[in-house]
Order: sequence, then structure tokens, then C-alpha cells
Amino acid sequence: MICMYLFFMIGLMLSACSLKEDVALLYKQETPLESEIIIPTSFSDNEKEIIKVILTQEGKRVNDPDFVHFEIWKQDGSVHYSMEEAKELGNGTYSISKDFDSEGLYFVKVHASQNGSMIMPQKQFIVGELSKSELEYLQKGAQKQNAPHEHHH
Repeated sequence: MICMYLFFMIGLMLSACSLKEDVALLYKQETPLESEIIIPTSFSDNEKEIIKVILTQEGKRVNDPDFVHFEIWKQDGSVHYSMEEAKELGNGTYSISKDFDSEGLYFVKVHASQNGSMIMPQKQFIVGELSKSELEYLQKGAQKQNAPHEHHH
């Protein structure tokens, strides 16, 4: 009798601990913010160039993000523009205008947030000609990406 009562109580306790299939729906479902960085195809001397980013979330353009900032620097460290707030162009497009008076390899990083989803995509671009060290930097990066993977057993 005691044994049956004990099994009944254990069964009752275990059934109370069973997982609900929809438990994940009780938590906040994040929809990631996505971006497309648009770099000019060529750069002109002494002319401001416009770099843009298009923000989307759930396939729709984002028109009211929490923030959008651009950060731009040169690979060799000789140029570093401080982070600046982007200008809203409308329809989910944001931009920054910069005068690039020094040739070389540059990077742009966009810092953006919308409804708790924060992204920091980065893209490289070239202004004019690359220096020998910048060319070597790019070649080393390509070699790392194309290096054969070793398999350990």
C-alpha cells in the first residue's frame, strides 16, 4: 500500500515538471536588425563622398531606429574619424558624408539599434591606390580565409 502511494506521489510530481511545448513563446522573440552598407564605386579628390546604410527588420525598412552611427578609419591608423550620428535620408536609408584626402584601405562600421536588436556591421573599401603594406595586409587576410583546415582525429 505504501509503495503504491509512493509511486502515485512520484508520478504526480513528475507530471507537474513536464515541459510545455510552447514554453519558448513565453520569452521575447527577437527579430534581428539587418543592414546593407553602400560604398561609392569611386572616390574623387577634394569632394565629399556619401556612404549609406539601409536598415531592415522583418523585411521592412526601419524608419525610427534607436540610433545609427558611422565610424570610419584607415587600416594603417593614420586616419580615424570619430563616431558620428548618421543623417536620415528616408525610407530606412541613413548616410554620412566624408572627404577622403588620403589614399588607402579604409573601414566603415555602422552602429545601429532598433527595439533591442543592436548590430555593428563593418565593410572595407579602397580610396585611390593601396600602399605596399595595405596590399600585404589584404593578401594575408585572403590567405587566412583560404588556408586549408587541419582535421585532428
